[in-house]
Amino acid sequence: MSDSLSVGIVIPAYNEEETIRGCVTAALGQTVPANEIIVVDNRSTDQTIAILDELAQEYPDAPIRVLRQESEQGITPTRNMGFDAVQSDIIGRIDADTLLEPDWVEKVQQVFADKKVDAATGPVIYYDMPLRRYMARADDTVRKAIFRLATSYKFLFGTNMALRREAWWAVREEICLDADREMFEDIDLSVHLYDQGFKAVYHSEMVAGMSARRIDDTPKDFYDYVQRFDTTYRHHGIRKRRLRAPAWVYLALYPVGKGLRWSHQLSQRQPFKLPRIDLR
Repeated sequence: MSDSLSVGIVIPAYNEEETIRGCVTAALGQTVPANEIIVVDNRSTDQTIAILDELAQEYPDAPIRVLRQESEQGITPTRNMGFDAVQSDIIGRIDADTLLEPDWVEKVQQVFADKKVDAATGPVIYYDMPLRRYMARADDTVRKAIFRLATSYKFLFGTNMALRREAWWAVREEICLDADREMFEDIDLSVHLYDQGFKAVYHSEMVAGMSARRIDDTPKDFYDYVQRFDTTYRHHGIRKRRLRAPAWVYLALYPVGKGLRWSHQLSQRQPFKLPRIDLR
């Protein structure tokens, strides 16, 4: 594997004591080990840091680094610190509630073996929803359709994405530092990559598990969240209607997801805890 591309995984975290252990252990349990696992803590006030300290002691030989981003609250500066710190060829980015499939790093290496690929994203499995296998197939189908529909400004999903380190440094100074306040920071990054001529692809086998906890939002909060699609594109002067497709899909699926998640939580009859399982 000496000729393989090196992969560093960046995990921004803020008060993620319920999920960070599962997230990091899934990143460690890869068929091809990641070269770096960088967790960037953003002013957590819960047990996140204590859990990360425990993990460092449990896995002393693991390439785990914990950085502290305390200058300001927000995922954009937190993510940026992690991206800046990566020394590997490929920067992987996930969320602190993400559970990577065991072959995720291996699939990322395969995708980027094509030197024409600069960035990639893939589907997700909602691990705290019922009908996970069915939902995973549906998610893959929808994301592929959205990716094909967007002939420009391909949407990289922050929960499950990767890009070449040189691509990051090419757009680093163009990134909107306040993106996460009114926009989606992953779409902001996607726009800047496209404007610089970098190629993004969708890969169905690059799979990550994520929580559906966003569906727990009130209808108004969820609507305001989805409206960030339009806000992000308007900020960049982009008026293409087809790029609004993800927002339409999310709004259409919200009532269905709300019902499924409610029924799942009712059947559990106990607080949800992040499962440590192979998602396939």
